[in-house]
Amino acid sequence: MSALLKAISLFIFYTLLSYHVIDGYDPLDVSGNVTIQWDIMQEESSTYNADITIYNYQQYRHIEWPPGWSLSWEWQKHEVIWYMQGAEAKERGVCNKTFGSPPPHCCLKKPVIIDLQPGTPLNKQAANCCRGGVLTSMAQDMTKSISHFQMSVGSPAGSADSSGGTNSGVIMPTNFEFGTAGYTCGVAEEVFPPTKMPEDGGRRWVQALQTFRVICTYSQFRAAPAPTCCVSLSAFYSETITLCPDCTCGCQGQPGLSCVKKGDTPPALPKSKDPDYAPPALVNCTAHMCPIHVHWHIKQSYKLYWRVKITIMNLNLRKNYTSWNLAIEHPNLSQMVQSFSFNYKPMTIDRPINDTGLFWGIQYFNNVLMQAGENGNVQSEILLSKVPGTFTFEAGWAFPKRVYFNGENCVMPLPSDFPRLPNE
Repeated sequence: MSALLKAISLFIFYTLLSYHVIDGYDPLDVSGNVTIQWDIMQEESSTYNADITIYNYQQYRHIEWPPGWSLSWEWQKHEVIWYMQGAEAKERGVCNKTFGSPPPHCCLKKPVIIDLQPGTPLNKQAANCCRGGVLTSMAQDMTKSISHFQMSVGSPAGSADSSGGTNSGVIMPTNFEFGTAGYTCGVAEEVFPPTKMPEDGGRRWVQALQTFRVICTYSQFRAAPAPTCCVSLSAFYSETITLCPDCTCGCQGQPGLSCVKKGDTPPALPKSKDPDYAPPALVNCTAHMCPIHVHWHIKQSYKLYWRVKITIMNLNLRKNYTSWNLAIEHPNLSQMVQSFSFNYKPMTIDRPINDTGLFWGIQYFNNVLMQAGENGNVQSEILLSKVPGTFTFEAGWAFPKRVYFNGENCVMPLPSDFPRLPNE
């Protein structure tokens, strides 16, 4: 295939990818979203108490630290946050004498709420809080895919609204933002009936006065202007190694992109006063310039089984990937026999066939993918059964259709470049 034709094909692929993800639709996780649930538990004339719960309903996309999740909204009237438990506002704002003493926890028109860190004193905690903003994907650990905090909301005494009356009742804020790149939130909608919450080990149930929900969906196109990972391929039956496409995540020398050549010293990390600051990626110089490189190697073929080696390489010099995961779509995953060094779970939710699986690291062994230069790779072999009439090495069938790293769609080589059988 000529270089021009390859360039045109890649352009079309990236264009289709951008249209594919711009609306937040994910073909491997069609119901995936982040839901913010706002339960009104108590209401008085000028204040109300709310329980806020963040649910990560995404099967393989999680929220990492730094910076972790943050949540912001815009009050419609003169509301302030008097008190918080299980989270905190990043800034208090300038609270004048109208608010009295002690001042509110936050009096900003648009507060930004963040999770507390592990080790926070118990008197400041709430259930499912205090993980530094980390939300694990549903498939990896459902128990850590939830975050929760409580707050008391009200207005300064005698504060008047635009109609001349005093603020009372629950008026939901607008312009919700889930402060992790790529997410877009809808409006708050009231849910009927309101949430019931268990007490006393489930023997008693307490119902909220009102329940509102906000749905936030993810778009990789909105999160980053270019892909962040790529896939290369090889097989025992071919001398050809299909590399990641050139300039997959950017090109060397491109404005705004920097990389470190082998043997060079990386530049100093940018300083920031924000303890939750996540520095931009700085990668090893490669033809593809991706922070993450996944390699799929067809290792062996037996009479009844075939073996694949999966290697994930971290080329980012500034980031360790904690609790990483790899989602793979392949028609033979329904016949998975064993994953030797990764955890494995089939992803059958919303899928008519069992052709997609999730791999992630084993705790205390390889669940952290270290940054480049520090043993920055993890690998495992998987064993799959051959299904008579279905299994074949021809036409690239043995290579995956899609690969996602931490929920990011990795760029595959063009099918015309896949390693071929000698007789093809």
